[in-house]
Amino acid sequence: MARVKAAIIGSGNIGTDLMMKMIKYPQNMELAAVVGIDAASEGLAMARQHGIATTHEGLEGLKKLPCYPEIGIAFDATSAYAHKVHDEALRADGIQVVDLTPAAIGPFIVPPVNMRANLDAPNVNMVTCGGQATIPMVAAVSRVGKVHYAEIVASVSSRSAGPGTRANIDEFTRTTSRAIEAVGGATKGKAIIILNPAEPPMIMRDTVFTLSEGGDEDAIRQSVQDMVAEVQKYVPGYRLKQEVQFERFGDNNPLKIPGMGVFTGIKTMILLEVEGAGDYLPSYSGNLDIMTAAAKATGELLAERRMAAATPA
Repeated sequence: MARVKAAIIGSGNIGTDLMMKMIKYPQNMELAAVVGIDAASEGLAMARQHGIATTHEGLEGLKKLPCYPEIGIAFDATSAYAHKVHDEALRADGIQVVDLTPAAIGPFIVPPVNMRANLDAPNVNMVTCGGQATIPMVAAVSRVGKVHYAEIVASVSSRSAGPGTRANIDEFTRTTSRAIEAVGGATKGKAIIILNPAEPPMIMRDTVFTLSEGGDEDAIRQSVQDMVAEVQKYVPGYRLKQEVQFERFGDNNPLKIPGMGVFTGIKTMILLEVEGAGDYLPSYSGNLDIMTAAAKATGELLAERRMAAATPA
């Protein structure tokens, strides 16, 4: 069966990196069109060089392209404001939407955690870069014990944080915190982002803290390692910085948490780093790379579903 045709809306850094991943590592999707609003953008020029249809007239321009009736999946790498308009129009034409903006119209998605439960959703949201990096670890702990609290700290190079990221720091923390709970399984989640100005630029580093009960240290350690292996299938530069660390609190030494009361159980600390593949963005931009890689992995699962549905029984 022919691959599912897809379009990318947004020809900036995120859209262009996603484009290069789809060109370099083709699976079950065929990139049919790249959409922008700047005729001189580097992303559109690169798309044309690879023989991909382009338009600088936004969504209306996409609808005029001959390939539009065949498109099954669209990736939106524009803005939350624009995405609301795009989503309505694309859904009306039966196109599934993978949202890389903060709009969060559809369910939050982290591919190895909950994508297969949302294959029929008309719109899925890729959370945030910090969410894609850390929520798999929270989920890994959650599947072997009850996570009462999870806190993540995402440190990224200030060079890899563009104007959109800087203007939406508060939105980043709120969205990631909600997804830690909704997808990661924590009762309470908290997210912090740090823009590090170090030179040379640092690669993305993340710290995940959880307070859990019901699972032992060996089970948590194995679950984390298994989840790292799942993420590495689409983000090869995703890895543990060191062994998972534990601290146990019992009746004789309970942990007192302001606003939460007394905790007994296991405190887990997971240290990660994410190195980008360098497909278009620099390798230190692991925070952006994991978003585009996760979006591509999500699209492939959606394409798999669409192809299976189209195959006669």
